[in-house]
Amino acid sequence: MGKLVEGVWHDVWYDTNKSGGKFVREDAGFRDWVTNDQQAKFQPESGRYHLYVSLACPWAHRTLILRQLKGLSEHIDVTVVSPDMLSEGWEFTEPEPLFGATRLHQIYTRAKLDYTGRVTVPVLWDKKTQSIVSNESSEIIRMFNSAFDDLTGNTDDYYPTHLQSDIDKWNEFIYPNINNGVYRCGFATSQSAYEEAFTALFSALDQLEAHLTTSRYLVGEALTEADWRLFTTLIRFDAVYVGHFKCNQKRIADYPALNAYMKELYQMDGIAQTVDFYHIKRHYYFSHVGINPTQVVPTGPVLDLASPHGRERISL
Repeated sequence: MGKLVEGVWHDVWYDTNKSGGKFVREDAGFRDWVTNDQQAKFQPESGRYHLYVSLACPWAHRTLILRQLKGLSEHIDVTVVSPDMLSEGWEFTEPEPLFGATRLHQIYTRAKLDYTGRVTVPVLWDKKTQSIVSNESSEIIRMFNSAFDDLTGNTDDYYPTHLQSDIDKWNEFIYPNINNGVYRCGFATSQSAYEEAFTALFSALDQLEAHLTTSRYLVGEALTEADWRLFTTLIRFDAVYVGHFKCNQKRIADYPALNAYMKELYQMDGIAQTVDFYHIKRHYYFSHVGINPTQVVPTGPVLDLASPHGRERISL
């Protein structure tokens, strides 16, 4: 993964010795917003913003999904990093189109010359101010959800006011236990830290299975951002987290409701094209040499994502 320290790149992994073997994720370093406020530094304009993503990363995947759902593809262009994240961190297969950079950390130091922190995706870049707006996925998807509605005419709302309290509760449950929970399993360097994360992960999945047996989506009949935040972990689970991150108590395929729910989301218009299993498997198995030193990438599993999901029969 590596990080920048006062603008200088260092190839260093997470120091889990300080946390008893537990993986602790670093907060995002850029947290500004695109808003419709006439006084705002970052305002919604077609062609102004550029999104840097990895097709392997679940956090970046959220932003690609909201960009697709909200009709922003023609307004916000995208550069995809290589799935291989090695000694130089995220790299571009070819020089990226704005500056000819070959490493994502060069984009970070272009925004802040003495930046200190992890170099992560997604990154929302502003061409007008020549800076990073945000590298926090949960906030980028909120911007995509509403800030550009006047531009696109797409008023679909995945964070409606009357459901925000329920959505926030689900996000607060899913993030530590599932979204970050799989990483807490995979990056743990002590048995106790791994088992703590493992227990929390599968307890949370069991609770979701029970809930989704009678509820179409997380918040009843409304498809919200909470569903998409969960989906990007579920779609990677059987392909990489079961084996690579030792999350092997059950597969998503072993949860009837969760599996059908995941398939329904995958089959929605435009979503399958945001999922790339080559990038997903290649990144995790090839890049994390501390976990998989041979860098051998599994051929399987075969995932059944196209068959009927039957979720339309679920009602409150």
